[in-house]
Amino acid sequence: MHDYLKDLFKDQAYDHDSFFLIAGPCVIENEEILMEVAGESARICKNLGIPLVFKSSYRKANRTSSSSFSGLGDELGLSLLKKTGNAYRLPTTTDIHAAAEAAMAAPFVDVLQIPAFLCRQTDLLQAAGATQKIVNIKKGQFISGEAMRFAVDKVKQSGNNKILLTERGTTFGYQDLVVDFRNIPIMRGHGVPVVMDCTHSLQQPNQSTGVTGGNPDMIETIAKAAIASGADGIFIETHPDPSRALSDGANMLKLDRLEKLLTALVAVRKAIV
Repeated sequence: MHDYLKDLFKDQAYDHDSFFLIAGPCVIENEEILMEVAGESARICKNLGIPLVFKSSYRKANRTSSSSFSGLGDELGLSLLKKTGNAYRLPTTTDIHAAAEAAMAAPFVDVLQIPAFLCRQTDLLQAAGATQKIVNIKKGQFISGEAMRFAVDKVKQSGNNKILLTERGTTFGYQDLVVDFRNIPIMRGHGVPVVMDCTHSLQQPNQSTGVTGGNPDMIETIAKAAIASGADGIFIETHPDPSRALSDGANMLKLDRLEKLLTALVAVRKAIV
């Protein structure tokens, strides 16, 4: 494990041969859901020896329809995310969408996440790097694993070597994604930890309804294959009731299924190390 990840997880007891988990609801809906998901995720990860980063988006800037829920407001959302992380002594992460958001969000979180659609935005990557937070760059659905080295270089040019790369599928036609697991070892070859986003890689975007679809029944398959392929971390969006979620409910994992899934992934990890 890289030193910056060891520092990130310094307040957690975990199995040092374990993968790490980034998990939480897609978007910040209210304090109650944040606390419920963080508390249950923390309990499960503590029991299984998995280090955890809690994730939720304070703003969703890339909705298909303008009528989709986009957040509670920046200051309130970020404050609730920080409060939740402090309550369970968990590091936190959220997306940023423009260079000006990097400095605004950095005091509230430990990891800044760059959305896949924005992974080529030089000013955004360098602004995120300049905060000296860990920067998690999601691989664009339109970019190869090899080409992500240029995104890594842009963050490094800001004087920050604390970088993660996240695989989240590749566009397959207009309304589906496929996962090329070759990207996991390819992106690890850039000298940074690699995460598999097991929920967004199962999205079915650009639906005629204006609401993104998904295939959550395949989350376990994608996750197991990612661990077997050498992923350092797993990203899973989870919610107590995805059918009522205000964003990406179609591809989130129901919270009460998280423990069974992670137990299976721990077994896969132990089989390959």
